[in-house]
Amino acid sequence: MMTTIRPAERLSLVSEYYFSRKLKEVAQLNAEGKDIISLAIGSPDMPPSEQTIEKLCEVAHQPSAHGYQPTMGTPELREAMADFYKRWYGVELNPKTEIQPLIGSKEGILHITLAFVNPGDEVLVPNPGYPTYTSLSKLLGAKIVNYNLREDNGWQPDFDELERMDLSRVKLMWTNYPNMPTGGNARRETYERLVQFAQQHGIVVVNDNPYSFILNEEPLSLLQVPGAKECCIELNSMSKSHNMPGWRVGLCATNAQFISWILKVKSNIDSGTFRGLQLAAAEAYRNSADWHRSANIEIYARRRHYAEQIMKVLGCSYDDKQVGMFLWGKIPAAYTNAEELTERVLHEACVFITPGFIFGSNGERYIRISLCAKEEKIQEALKRIEKVFVP
Repeated sequence: MMTTIRPAERLSLVSEYYFSRKLKEVAQLNAEGKDIISLAIGSPDMPPSEQTIEKLCEVAHQPSAHGYQPTMGTPELREAMADFYKRWYGVELNPKTEIQPLIGSKEGILHITLAFVNPGDEVLVPNPGYPTYTSLSKLLGAKIVNYNLREDNGWQPDFDELERMDLSRVKLMWTNYPNMPTGGNARRETYERLVQFAQQHGIVVVNDNPYSFILNEEPLSLLQVPGAKECCIELNSMSKSHNMPGWRVGLCATNAQFISWILKVKSNIDSGTFRGLQLAAAEAYRNSADWHRSANIEIYARRRHYAEQIMKVLGCSYDDKQVGMFLWGKIPAAYTNAEELTERVLHEACVFITPGFIFGSNGERYIRISLCAKEEKIQEALKRIEKVFVP
């Protein structure tokens, strides 16, 4: 290789994603015969609804279905997304102008940042929070300003602390409720304060909302708050709520002006996804409440029972009111940090769980257990951990 070739300087701003790096180690351990049980990554292991799969197959057989599709999405998908928001959240959206289908909501983080943030502008990012908010902002030249989420405040923003900050260069604020990794649930009063905050400071608040149907009896949307649509954006995803992580279908909902700016970015980066995928996703948005309960809530509730037992065996404390597809727990004082505990669990019990430090400094004394493994696998993980940690 030519020694004069160097990567772009922006690559020095980020490191390889923790799971990308750690999964190589897990693969090596498996190759050595360790049989690692992974309770780390939030990738749903159940299938989508049957009608969703049938629609995909039906459209795939149509000779005319395989051409380029509009970047703004098919009318059928946009209308299904609007109907979904009306049915579940009571939010009215114009499917032609106030919704943008995405190749997963992770793509939306990129496009929104490109549409609103200049190099050197500041972005408010929660600590702890989804690492992509930080890494993509850095890659695009934005300055990260962390704001604290703390257990004693229910993992909600501290608005008094936010108001004391210098917000003059802040363009975006990322929020994520129900929260990942902490499981802190969405609250109407938090959403109302976020809209007021956006209006007062001229900051676009972006709420990432993929977990509102997982172990949660009352799905909420930031856009339910009057005036939110004028200053806020909501991302949503089918990955968790509809068992479709590999399909890469998400949405962005906001006012028509914001959508037009985001589409301007998106149309210069990618194209519309396969027509069959879009029409099948539209079918999935019509899943019944009974499907969501039987295919998601009931299954995750059974798995959560065993994850809670794992937390107890490890001596971790947790909030039993948290929601979502993870269980977040605080480690005992005997450990220096969370990775000390997770490494012991990995190498002695052959179970892979996530240390909270990857989500920010406020996660350093926490671990996260994923519920995305079959019930018998979580039971087996519990048995292995008991053998190591129970005297």
